[in-house]
Amino acid sequence: MEKAQEIIFAGFGGQGVLSMGQVIAYASMIENKEVSWMPSYGPEMRGGTANCIVIVSPTRISSPIIAKYDTAIILNQPSLEKFENCVKPGGLLIYEESTIITPPTRTDIEVIAVAGNEEAQKLNKKQVANMVILGAYLEKVPIVSIESILEALRKVLPERHHHLIPINEQALTRGKEIAQLAPQL
Repeated sequence: MEKAQEIIFAGFGGQGVLSMGQVIAYASMIENKEVSWMPSYGPEMRGGTANCIVIVSPTRISSPIIAKYDTAIILNQPSLEKFENCVKPGGLLIYEESTIITPPTRTDIEVIAVAGNEEAQKLNKKQVANMVILGAYLEKVPIVSIESILEALRKVLPERHHHLIPINEQALTRGKEIAQLAPQL
């Protein structure tokens, strides 16, 4: 990784938006990178809007407050409407296909639709939809390894949920496969 990656994860509370950012942050620390994770959510938490800004850098991070992102990972329509125009030209926007009614329209960025919810249901664990999306992102922008993500999950998840790490790994792998095959929109 030569330059910093500035990412916004956004959606409804309960979709795993903050978790995706937190796992990227932990995995980046495992790989000795500089990282900033800044969550933002309303008092509703589950069902309300939530987002987090993650910056991963090989050098010190001057400020966690940014308005333009290299990548936006979007899990609902209100977040798409709010953050689509905040992606830098040449950047990447990945969105959950099932929750977006009006897809992105920009032509100066790479756009990938991922059916994370559908793929998670195929794995019989709807809670891993965010890991499918994260896997797609890591295929396009490999800022951390899957091994570091899995190690981060061991740190983030309570021990009673460690039995879910293999299904999370399957979801990450499926997301990577989807991104390899995804047509650019």
